[in-house]
Amino acid sequence: MMKLKFPTLFSLYIAQSIPMSFFSTVVPVIMRQEQYSLESIGLLQLVKLPWIFKFLWAPLVDNHANNRKQIRRWIIFSELFYAGVILSISMFSLQTDFRLIVMLMILAFIASATQDIATDIFAIRILRPEEKAVGNGIQSGGSFIGSLFGTGVLLLAYHYLGWQYLLWILAAFVIFAVVPLYIYHPESDLSVEKKRRVNLTDIFSFFKEKLARKRLLVLIFYYSGLIGILAMLKPYMVDLGYNVKEIGFMSGIVGTAVAATFALLGGYIVKFVGRKTAAYVFALINLAVGVFFYLISMHTPSLFELYAGICLLWGAYGLSTVVIYTTSMDAVRPSSAGTDFTVQIVVTHLSSMLIAVFSGKVGDWVGYHSLFGIEALLSLCSVLILFYVYPVKLKYGNR
Repeated sequence: MMKLKFPTLFSLYIAQSIPMSFFSTVVPVIMRQEQYSLESIGLLQLVKLPWIFKFLWAPLVDNHANNRKQIRRWIIFSELFYAGVILSISMFSLQTDFRLIVMLMILAFIASATQDIATDIFAIRILRPEEKAVGNGIQSGGSFIGSLFGTGVLLLAYHYLGWQYLLWILAAFVIFAVVPLYIYHPESDLSVEKKRRVNLTDIFSFFKEKLARKRLLVLIFYYSGLIGILAMLKPYMVDLGYNVKEIGFMSGIVGTAVAATFALLGGYIVKFVGRKTAAYVFALINLAVGVFFYLISMHTPSLFELYAGICLLWGAYGLSTVVIYTTSMDAVRPSSAGTDFTVQIVVTHLSSMLIAVFSGKVGDWVGYHSLFGIEALLSLCSVLILFYVYPVKLKYGNR
């Protein structure tokens, strides 16, 4: 049964990521084909809000996930509800039922976010300290692979199968992904003793500890040198003269595949060199990404240079997610694992969203070349922050 531990986690994480990628990236393409306004397409991004605000109901899941049976119940019910909403969406048309579909998509994302909280609790309980890095590599890799399928493969499948049949397949996949959870039986009942109920104040009390406050800087800035480049990569390629098909293949398929590969590889790197060393090495790679884009933007980059930059960028992002997820899992308190892990990841999401927004404004003001230089400086800041944070040993399981 030990051999099923990682495949079970992989199936649960990829089950949430493929439909999410479809709804957030492919549906806007379909909407544009149906002549929807850019304003309407932009509003569709609001369906992602449940993943930003999922920390609000993470304590509820924590309080009712005290053993294996309760955790499985949260995951299974969330998945079944997720699949049911996807099936219900298939009954409506984007042309005539747009607002209703958006409301249903928000419900689907709420179910997906709830499943993610419960799955994170499940992962924290079943993974031994030496397995956390590999487990989080699988989590990150599953998310990237889900994005690859959700954006590339499903867009192609839509042209052959149509809206309704494709959503039926998505719903069936979500249900099928729960099967490994029935087969895998952890060696313990995953019980945890709780002295009190978890509530929203625990979200803030987590950051009362000095180490947690230091980690807040890492959560905010570790990705910062990559996010701005990721946000502006496609506009940069458009301005270089690449068409949508070329950009989709180079960034959406090649880039995401590289991210998935490096995320899976990153789990083993973190396992063998340790959290602290990996954090420094990956941060230096992030710095190299900013410097590379700064240098190639001094002229019109060749196709080879652009491919190299895309692979370096996405590979660094895949590595960084592993070290952030692993150290975040190390830092949780046993009685509020889901809440603590969720609030840390939400901090990275919020900071990434703000950096992505401001990178567009900064790019308009100073141009791509200077923007990439600023991103390199942000990566340098993240390296310096590590010198401040990591001399203090992590409380749980670091080496």
